[in-house]
Amino acid sequence: MSNHILGKPLADTVTQGVKAALAVWQQEGFQPHLVSVLASDDPASRVYVQSKARRARQLGVRFTVRDLGAELGPKLTQDALNAELRALSEREDVQGIVLELPLATGLDPDLSLLHLAHRKDVEGLTPANLALVTAGREPEAILPPTPRSVRFLLRSVLGDNLRGLRVAVIGPGRTVGRPLTWMLGNRGMTVTVCNEHTRDLAAVLAPQDAVVIAVGKAGLLRPEQVQPHHVVVDAGINVTPGGVVGDAAPEVADVVRAFTPVPGGVGPLTSALMYQNLVRAVKMQRGEAVE
Repeated sequence: MSNHILGKPLADTVTQGVKAALAVWQQEGFQPHLVSVLASDDPASRVYVQSKARRARQLGVRFTVRDLGAELGPKLTQDALNAELRALSEREDVQGIVLELPLATGLDPDLSLLHLAHRKDVEGLTPANLALVTAGREPEAILPPTPRSVRFLLRSVLGDNLRGLRVAVIGPGRTVGRPLTWMLGNRGMTVTVCNEHTRDLAAVLAPQDAVVIAVGKAGLLRPEQVQPHHVVVDAGINVTPGGVVGDAAPEVADVVRAFTPVPGGVGPLTSALMYQNLVRAVKMQRGEAVE
């Protein structure tokens, strides 16, 4: 549909830059190594890992999956996960690490991320990286790729100057909603955060220029809750018997100004930006200049 915002065109541009950097390193005989750490049986996480693996093969990045749930079973404890992240962080042959969230029941992501080196944190979720974001020091940080993807897509419709525009973020989750709130604020947007306690969501959303949803509940945002002037970015991912769907009902696209489909919207760009983060991480580790 004409109002769909697709992530692939932007992703292709990002990927060109990633390939250029990788080509230089390949001439040196250097191949970055990215490790994905799985510590749950969450189906959405496996979808993400498969996507990352496909992109790694396309780019020529070495990609390894450490499936601790399968490897350790009932022995997968907080201490075991922390030890694995410390060991990977210390390895010179590992340049990027992804801790796939959510973790298995009983494991604390905040405690785990304390043991991941922030310069190898290509998901930008360690306390050190998030602290730089909240302090408004984004150029020094590795930024979370899904919030970056959302911001890119909003700019593709609303323009590069987001100052003064209003946006509602539905879902203050640690991987998308919380960092995104700060990242949009850093660009001068007025941000309203909505959660499960928000009353009369439709009334809250009505005056907004944009709506971002990232909850993990299929069909949560309904067409009667949005307005024709809204730009809706759906950052949700839900694995259903019928395939992967977002958090917004498909009918939302019939109402609003612009809409990101799932799949095809946030996802492709997020994957590209994560590999751009890997390039940034490598440059930081090698002492090279970063933009």
